[in-house]
Amino acid sequence: MENLLELRDVSLVYRALPALRNINWTVSSGQQWACLGPNGSGKTSLAKILSRQATHYSGDVVRSAGLQQAGVAYVCFEQARTLCERDKKLDDSEFRADASDPGTTVEKLILSGREPDERFDHWTERLRMRHFLHRGLRFISTGEMRKTLLVSAILSEPALLILDSPLDGLDRASQREMHAVINELLHSRITVLMLCRQPEDVPADITHVMVLDEGRVLACGTRESTLADAQVQALMNPPMAALGELPAAAARPYSLPPDVPLLALHNVSVQYGDQVVLRDVNWVMERTTHCCISGPNGCGKTTLLSLVTGDNHKAYGQDITLFGIRRGSGESVWDIKQKFGQLDTQLQLNFARGMRVVEVVVSGFFDSIGLYDDWGDAQRTSAEQWLGALGLSAFSREKYDELSFGLQRMVLLARAMVKSPVILLLDEPTLGLDGYHRRLLLRALDHIAQHSDTQLIFVSHSAGETPACINQHMVFEPRDDGFELVCHQEDPRPAGS
Repeated sequence: MENLLELRDVSLVYRALPALRNINWTVSSGQQWACLGPNGSGKTSLAKILSRQATHYSGDVVRSAGLQQAGVAYVCFEQARTLCERDKKLDDSEFRADASDPGTTVEKLILSGREPDERFDHWTERLRMRHFLHRGLRFISTGEMRKTLLVSAILSEPALLILDSPLDGLDRASQREMHAVINELLHSRITVLMLCRQPEDVPADITHVMVLDEGRVLACGTRESTLADAQVQALMNPPMAALGELPAAAARPYSLPPDVPLLALHNVSVQYGDQVVLRDVNWVMERTTHCCISGPNGCGKTTLLSLVTGDNHKAYGQDITLFGIRRGSGESVWDIKQKFGQLDTQLQLNFARGMRVVEVVVSGFFDSIGLYDDWGDAQRTSAEQWLGALGLSAFSREKYDELSFGLQRMVLLARAMVKSPVILLLDEPTLGLDGYHRRLLLRALDHIAQHSDTQLIFVSHSAGETPACINQHMVFEPRDDGFELVCHQEDPRPAGS
């Protein structure tokens, strides 16, 4: 059996911290691999070495002639972010007569200068992509971007295809499609390496698994024997950190009118050109409501959120009341935004580097990505109290960008809460988290809901994994002409259910 790839004592140091330590690993032809490990275990560092994005490692990476010739395709979230940022920089819409620049379209990215052929038609039909092939990358959903990058990678015919958590950001229907595509790839001539955060994400047709823990190989071998290893099971199911008492609420520089809903939208519609995004949306969020907004990729969730946070000019002239004030009656965007605490993956990826954890939390008082204003002992004390409430006191003096992805998400939750917002807005907050940090975050949200007067808006592609406190579900349900937003009221589940 020919070796496609061999790593010999490979180590990688990132910002003076070891990311990989003495990795010895061989991939032979006919094998299909998964690399399993929690947030911060070294999976992404390994993928960057294999895809030649990281070159400052020690040790040897031996590639077969076939791998040298056909290369490696790496599909990951950071790739999507890089492409969108590039298009934003090149946006020249202000100089165009129609004030619109679609940027790089989905079709253009996939074809990369080639003409459409049978394989292009097959995969775009297979993943139901026809309706967004001519949209710009900045104007498609997370799930649609996943599909775009995957088809682009497949058509490049790599010898090794690396898929980083390929089900992240997909609704349930798209997840089923992706499962089927992955299974097809696992039975093709392409060697697949899947990066997985939890054992249940490892497909049944994967033949071998390598488990990483803090940059070291914890276990490596056939799928069945590796997943059954006691050390692996202990790594993937650590005990939960203790939560502490929530600090006293911060003083709010505003007051809310009594006895009115927090949010009220009546017959709201949004259309861009010929594309109807929202149609006749009705939504009332009362002061005792914790709401989950769910629906498939591209249904309009992001547009709906932009209406209530003040980011979308389409709110003007419509029947939208936020915190008792009719939209467009003289309030500023800042008047709206100061009442929200926000947590999303984009904020996490864009956050200023080199800051201490306590400084990141303090920046929540100023709603800044970074810390540019004067701050004092009272704000530091409040930040440290929130870190303690979420079980993060031990990390207060650590550098934020040296924490694992999951711990960074928890720190940003403390940042969102430090100013005691009226509404905590969570846009796909479990995206990118391993099982442990997902459970940790959901438990923390229930803790906040039970012991503060902050209400939650929890946005998800599906309503299956939500905090127990949720008592209103706003669901985008498919109709013949698009999606309809349907409200389901219910009593909250007992915490921990």
